[in-house]
Amino acid sequence: MAVLLSRRSNLLAVVVLLLCQLFLYATVSSSGSVLKQGGGEEFSEELLLKPFPDRKVLAHFHFQSRAPHSSSHGRHHHLFPKAIAQLVKKFRVKEMELSFTQGRWRYEQWGGFDPLSSNNAKPPGVELWAVFDVPQSLVDVYWRNLTHTLSGLFCASINFLESSTTYSAPELTFKPSFGNLRYGTLPREAVCTENLTPWLKLLPCRDKAGLSALMDRPSIYRGFYHSQRLRLTSSESGSDEVDSGIGLEQTLTVVLQPSSWRTGKTYSVETNIQPSWSISSIFGRNIPGKCVIAKSSNVYLQLDNGLVGELKNLERENAKYVANTFESEGFQSNHAFKISVTPDKVFEEVDNLHGKSTSVIYGFSVEKYSDSQPFDLGLTWKIPVVWSCQQAPLHASRFLMGSGNERGAIAISLESTESSEGLPTSHIIDGRCELRVDIFQVVPWYIKVYFHTLQVFVDKQPRAMADVVDKIRVSPSKDKVSPGVMEMILKLPCGSKSAAFSLEFDKGFLHIDEYPPDANQGFDIPSALISFPSFNARMNFSEDEFLNNSPILSKFQETSPVLSYTEVLLIPLTTPDFSMPYNVITITCTVFALYFGSLLNVLRRRVDEEERILRSRAGRKAGWISQLLSRLSAKLRGRPQEQPTSSLPHSFISFRLVLKILLVASIAVTWQYYFG
Repeated sequence: MAVLLSRRSNLLAVVVLLLCQLFLYATVSSSGSVLKQGGGEEFSEELLLKPFPDRKVLAHFHFQSRAPHSSSHGRHHHLFPKAIAQLVKKFRVKEMELSFTQGRWRYEQWGGFDPLSSNNAKPPGVELWAVFDVPQSLVDVYWRNLTHTLSGLFCASINFLESSTTYSAPELTFKPSFGNLRYGTLPREAVCTENLTPWLKLLPCRDKAGLSALMDRPSIYRGFYHSQRLRLTSSESGSDEVDSGIGLEQTLTVVLQPSSWRTGKTYSVETNIQPSWSISSIFGRNIPGKCVIAKSSNVYLQLDNGLVGELKNLERENAKYVANTFESEGFQSNHAFKISVTPDKVFEEVDNLHGKSTSVIYGFSVEKYSDSQPFDLGLTWKIPVVWSCQQAPLHASRFLMGSGNERGAIAISLESTESSEGLPTSHIIDGRCELRVDIFQVVPWYIKVYFHTLQVFVDKQPRAMADVVDKIRVSPSKDKVSPGVMEMILKLPCGSKSAAFSLEFDKGFLHIDEYPPDANQGFDIPSALISFPSFNARMNFSEDEFLNNSPILSKFQETSPVLSYTEVLLIPLTTPDFSMPYNVITITCTVFALYFGSLLNVLRRRVDEEERILRSRAGRKAGWISQLLSRLSAKLRGRPQEQPTSSLPHSFISFRLVLKILLVASIAVTWQYYFG
């Protein structure tokens, strides 16, 4: 009987296991059918790796989700995150971008002209801008509700942007939005895993499978730069756009310092070789295959145009130059570097108007890899190579001038780079070549900027504002109501080597309740946004079917202006001594304790009772023999026994009492004179 029951239980367990496998297979099949439907929901994942000249490596994760309009599929979503769909529908968001950034993008070493740096290099802290499809009178209300929702969704202090003192409404530097755009920043917001975990939950596979499995927290947050971005676009079904619906773009940009992966040749310090690296050495793990429901899963290795040009020059110098070195044949192992995995595709720019050479991108498909055979891309350098990344046309920097806690000045400096030499001829007007520069700057309300003090210098020479400034929009700050906003459109001569602008300001005073906990550290002025509409940050590739299925390469081919951010300024304000209230309270309580304690002691003390107690104590101290003799003497004389007198005379006790009263009175008079 026991054997029969055991066999039945084993059979039941097998049946349950088969049913679970059938259910999982049906779920995956239904997800695959949704992906195959035309106009259905889609999800793709891609990773771009790029070596930098300063011995660092860029890792750029790109996830893209798309869902059709809600009217066609209702409220149910197979792949698209439901929280984002509800957010778009409730707050009528037409376009939105949210970024969490730790560190600062180094434009001098990492470049600022390519699409990756222009779109993903963000200012430190939190940056949020959104366009609403509502009347202008309701934009501020929807903005406040949106900030609270995002604050709860990403476990951040985005709700601080609800105050009118923290956001603005730009008009000139951003694309036309007819007053429905709001922009806000929190420069001091700290970025940690509490913000990354909700961001990963928006992915279908989270960090359990696919490329997102590489996101090891210690590996990511030990980098020199870390920025996670969320870009949201929404279009109605009746619009003229081809891709109507909701589009969600999630990117994570990390700059890491790789450790030595393999031991290569040794060189002198002057010709230090680049460190060899692999995906496993950078992130501590391999790629276990693609996300099951991802439409495409690719990894790219990009060699910057400066690096490609330097490699070709080295080949010419060594007399080893062969035409089309970076084509699919013979590229994997050459005299400069070696790639551990054979790429599936090689992309080379068709032309580069602003550079002397073109960049090369190697493509690797992850679909054919699995847990048993993970994907691990490695790059081994053979010789030392020195190159530089292409910078923006003008290198922008911002700094403070002046000293003291009363007034100062903000200065923006623009220095010419090699990229400014490639200005398109279409911007030659009336025989003059002009370089357009757009500046957008927000200043907190407690920094009283005097916009009439604007001074312009071109090539270190003062110039009239009308000769350089084409348009300017100024919104002065209001105390505790709104910040100061300045938008300028400049037209600089193409041959200009440098330009500078300065504005004077006064420092305001804050109420003690308005100071942050770390007020002595200083107050932050958000980064200024510098854009160059005369230059386009895009890459041109030859027509290929693979490009249309790659979201990140398609993004590189879009036309967008070159953007860069300046530093966050730290300005000290007059700060009160926050320890003074504590000191005053402590001293006051001490004096009052002494005063009232002594006063109550004097008022409630009984002198006769003290004398009686002292006599009794003195009597106890006398020996039993003396007490017996005194009793016998009293009986013989027929008189009552006399109590022993106090050792302290009454006059002395009265003198102590008078001294205490005088001391308390003098303390009270002194306190009333100095502090009353």
